[in-house]
Amino acid sequence: MSIVEGVTEFLPVSSTAHLVLASKLMGISQTGFVKSFEIAIQLGAILAVVVLYFKDLTANYRVWPKIILAFVPTAVLGFIFYGFVKSVLLGNSAVTSIALAAGGLLFIVIERVCAKLVPALNTNTHGFYQELAKLPSLKLLGIGVMQSVSMIPGVSRSAASIAGGMLVGLTKQTAIKFSFILAIPTMLAATSLDLYKSGFMFNPNELTVLTIGFLGSFGFALLAVKTFTGYLQKHSFVLFGIYRITIGLLWFFVLM
Repeated sequence: MSIVEGVTEFLPVSSTAHLVLASKLMGISQTGFVKSFEIAIQLGAILAVVVLYFKDLTANYRVWPKIILAFVPTAVLGFIFYGFVKSVLLGNSAVTSIALAAGGLLFIVIERVCAKLVPALNTNTHGFYQELAKLPSLKLLGIGVMQSVSMIPGVSRSAASIAGGMLVGLTKQTAIKFSFILAIPTMLAATSLDLYKSGFMFNPNELTVLTIGFLGSFGFALLAVKTFTGYLQKHSFVLFGIYRITIGLLWFFVLM
């Protein structure tokens, strides 16, 4: 499960859906400890992004107000709908499968539309921080609103925030990097809220399992972020869209 989390957290395929699917296939029931384990492996994935972009973020600290502003809609909406998402949406196979397929189709459409409206990846000469600095506050909030849709299981936080960035005019390269960095406050807040709600008292054996899961997701998230960024230098999101549609339909017609 830590490998699944590390590989899928920053890909536009929904890590939540893949964790649920992996749990079902491996016969892992959703106990209180399993939920805490999922929180621990999310923290591992967060640390991977912090390590990868630490020098960038400390050298360009002026970008943090932009990141926080884009995070605000997700924080507000996440706090308001936390109970509804946990009690109604999470674990709902129908919602997850539909969100996977619909999100994949939408991602393909956005890729095609933005390819005509936004400069190509290899023509971006402004640089990430220069491009982000020119983005108006309303567009940053728009990215945050798009990201908040990922509260629906199967949507994918990275897919929603990347799509939001591309729709407001960011180049694909900048949208991807901003999505990775925006994950730091977003996932940290989400996991902290989960820890606060669920408590954090474990015996030594459970702490060992949590540590292994944390380190596993950290390592695979590092690999996934580097690989994903390199892959998109030459390819589009269409393949991810097709994959999402395929998994969503299989989930709906077979697993359900």
